[in-house]
Amino acid sequence: MSTQSMAAYWINAAARISENRAFRNSELLLEKQRASADEFLAELYSKIGLNYPKWYKMDRLSKLGMLAAELVLSSPFNSREYDPFELGIVLSNRHSSLDTDRKFVEQLGGIPSPAVFVYTLPNIVTGEISIRHGFKGEQAFFIDEEFPAEFLVNYISRLFEEGSTHTCLVGWTDILGESYNATLYRVSRVREDSVHSIPFTSKNLYQYLHHEQGSVS
Repeated sequence: MSTQSMAAYWINAAARISENRAFRNSELLLEKQRASADEFLAELYSKIGLNYPKWYKMDRLSKLGMLAAELVLSSPFNSREYDPFELGIVLSNRHSSLDTDRKFVEQLGGIPSPAVFVYTLPNIVTGEISIRHGFKGEQAFFIDEEFPAEFLVNYISRLFEEGSTHTCLVGWTDILGESYNATLYRVSRVREDSVHSIPFTSKNLYQYLHHEQGSVS
């Protein structure tokens, strides 16, 4: 029996936004090498046809995570077809909300904006995604120096084993200045595509994060 047929859980979709490039699975959606981080995120927002008024109030970490989530949670997946309490989000990054924290500190000489202060927690991005897509299950955000692939596989596998989670959005969402990377995966207990779905393993998470061959296609 092959490793794929023996897999317990599955990566059914993935997205990566980094280095002025955006991918849905292995498809390059946008590349704009000379754009700033803000310009690139705005361009991608327009490219995918997202129409979400709250976008303009978000901090950059939430914008980055929201865009990656849009790519991973797009058709044929429809979150509204599932019990919202069976849909979870588990994210991680290195710099927490430091990108927004710096902006807030810069305002302390005058009157700080409440609209900035509200985003001085990294897990706000999970809330923004949950509101848009109706996720009401497990929500967690972990801070680590490096992408904690093995930890995430163990953590989410336990959620699946407990039977309370059907699908989980998992990955890395990090931005500081002009450096940014959002690499997200839609992981489920079921294999959605007999050709393109791949086993939910730390190796497969790393391969896609680092642009290696054999990642989600």
